Amino acid sequence: MTASKSFLDPATAFDVLSSYSSNDGLSVTELFDSSTTGGLTYNDFLVLPGKIDFDAGSVITDSKITRNVTLKTPFVSSPMDTVTETNMAIHMALLGGIGVIHHNQSPEEQAAMVRAVKRHENGFITDPVVLSPNHHVQDVRDIKERLGFCGVPITDTGKLHGKLLGIVTARDIDFSSPTALLSEVMTTSLVTAPSGTTLHEANEILRNSKKGKVPIVDTEGRLVSLLARSDLLKAQNFPFSSKRPDSNQLYCAAAVGTRPSDRDRLALLVEAGLDIVVIDSSQGNSVYQVEMIKWIKSTFPSLEVIAGNVVTREQAATLIAAGADGLRVGMGSGSICITQEVMAVGRPQATAVFSVAEFANRFGVPVIADGGIGNVGHIVKALALGAGAVMMGGLLAGTTEAPGEYFWHEGKRVKTYRGMGSIEAMQHRSSAPATNGTATKNSPQPPSKVTTTENAATSRYFSESSQIKVAQGVSGDVPDKGSIIKFLPYLHTGLQHSFQDIGVRSVGELQSGVLSGKVRFEKRSAQAQMEGGVHGLNSYTKRLFA
Repeated sequence: MTASKSFLDPATAFDVLSSYSSNDGLSVTELFDSSTTGGLTYNDFLVLPGKIDFDAGSVITDSKITRNVTLKTPFVSSPMDTVTETNMAIHMALLGGIGVIHHNQSPEEQAAMVRAVKRHENGFITDPVVLSPNHHVQDVRDIKERLGFCGVPITDTGKLHGKLLGIVTARDIDFSSPTALLSEVMTTSLVTAPSGTTLHEANEILRNSKKGKVPIVDTEGRLVSLLARSDLLKAQNFPFSSKRPDSNQLYCAAAVGTRPSDRDRLALLVEAGLDIVVIDSSQGNSVYQVEMIKWIKSTFPSLEVIAGNVVTREQAATLIAAGADGLRVGMGSGSICITQEVMAVGRPQATAVFSVAEFANRFGVPVIADGGIGNVGHIVKALALGAGAVMMGGLLAGTTEAPGEYFWHEGKRVKTYRGMGSIEAMQHRSSAPATNGTATKNSPQPPSKVTTTENAATSRYFSESSQIKVAQGVSGDVPDKGSIIKFLPYLHTGLQHSFQDIGVRSVGELQSGVLSGKVRFEKRSAQAQMEGGVHGLNSYTKRLFA
């Protein structure tokens, strides 16, 4: 017979646990100890689980992307011409993130996109489009085509602060002659609200009136602002919307380069209502970017500036000292980027995010992890390492809201996706802007715009003057992912469940837990990575959400 083994009393489990010299796993500094490991990617480590004592739905994912802008969800779409234009930027903001409109197009086209995002949702519309009774039905139809709405108030002067006479809606012009005067078709029986009405009170009037628009008028009947039912519905359907607290308009970001012409471009974007400018460069530690940041901060002091890209503390210090409000972190880690391969310059993304975020957060400057995001787990790891948000390109390419048309390739429905450093992007000629300033995608580009567009495409890689273009990206296609109206909520819910597994209730709690050593990590070998994926099946179907 063998002697029976004596076990400790289960009631003493926590006492025994406290006798260990350290917690299980590695602290973040031990994980990134350069003396024992090289640079790490997101796949090279895991976050160890914590204790669950709350439901996943209570997890808060609010996080800062600049000193003064906080998002409800930490998602940013990349300024790529196959990822972010008007439709993507609008839906990213409605779903709690933000879209960065690319600059591989004329300044007028980009400004029109910014304007469309800013006009998509409002509280009080303080600068509504106004016409006079002497305008024609065709004028309203032109507004509908250009801006996407046709509920237009009519005043005696055709301007804001004129005496309100009526309003023209789609129903008023459906069967009217294009040459008919608006005085003949406008609706004059109006429900209005007095100036000084609060937004809550005005929304109640709007609900009860069952009207599409409620004009706000002063004591003399002059139009001072407007409220739209469509905006009320959007606020109800998209409670996480990223909106300016002062105007209730959606946040909008756009990218520019560092050339002298980009200053004129930025002036147009600011006039259109831009909130955040992203200085778009693969290597941000340059005199060009420093000069651009200083010029922006002196010329447009209220404009938030996200600078980059950087992957080291030294790079970050230069841009923080210049006045950057946020930083983009990543060089060569994107799925379509070949910078590390071609230029022999860059850094593994997890190491880059941790190094820069640990430094930048000391100055209150948030960082955006740009590149290398392929799933929910990567997002969680980026946030754990100190990022305020993640910038996604390939993960959002192929969605309904991404630019481009679907086509079939080898039996799959796909969309084009290309790096902004690809030869195709560098040689791209954007289509000519419409005379009304709206982007059109089917008309050929006039010769006068060729140089401007090429410079926009290539300035990110400082290759404007090169006779031979050196590609730092590739072109390809990605499968149809459906609409981000379903995809982003999946990512958000995935974050909440991951935070629950880690035992933290917010991004702030996650990051403070990492810094204090409470949240722990484990390195993964190649075999461990294989073990953590799907294996041992003859065939399988991978559905991420339903």
